[in-house]
Amino acid sequence: MKNIHEILKEYELEVPADKKAAFDKTWKENYRTKSEYDNAVSQRDNYKSSLDDVNAKLKEFEGVDVNDLQGQITKLQGDLKAKDDEYAAKEADRMFMDSIKEAVKTAGGRNEKAVIAMLDIDALKKSKNQSDDIKTALENVKKSDGYLFGVNEPINNPVGGTGGNGGADIGGDDVTALRAAMGLPEKK
Repeated sequence: MKNIHEILKEYELEVPADKKAAFDKTWKENYRTKSEYDNAVSQRDNYKSSLDDVNAKLKEFEGVDVNDLQGQITKLQGDLKAKDDEYAAKEADRMFMDSIKEAVKTAGGRNEKAVIAMLDIDALKKSKNQSDDIKTALENVKKSDGYLFGVNEPINNPVGGTGGNGGADIGGDDVTALRAAMGLPEKK
């Protein structure tokens, strides 16, 4: 693109050197080049299309009650928080029950549900030191209701023969005497 001084030279006009600075200042304040004009026009068109888009979007919201929308947003946010809290509570409860079931299994409980029914679950949930309190509660249940754990049952602590082929016939005379008392024939 030609600058203004080159255009003037083509028409045999020349600005004196001492007035060149003042001439440049004056024409730049009052006139723009074609490229500056085109740039301004394209920016204007962009702003106009953007404004038209915004106006079209605003028309979609005509007749909408903003307070109602804000109320709905607040309600939905509250519902979402309640749902998150409910999920967190369920997850904490599941983890707590899993720890109790694991403790019952470790303690040798025969029936998980029966042992858990003997525990004060609400008190254990509120406990500060849950793992120790669960162990203590299981020990107390084991003392009061040992049959739920099967620890002291004779099958776990045999005192006589277990019916194997090896070894002596322990209590064999007792069985013979018992058979005779019942009127049964002797064992062949």
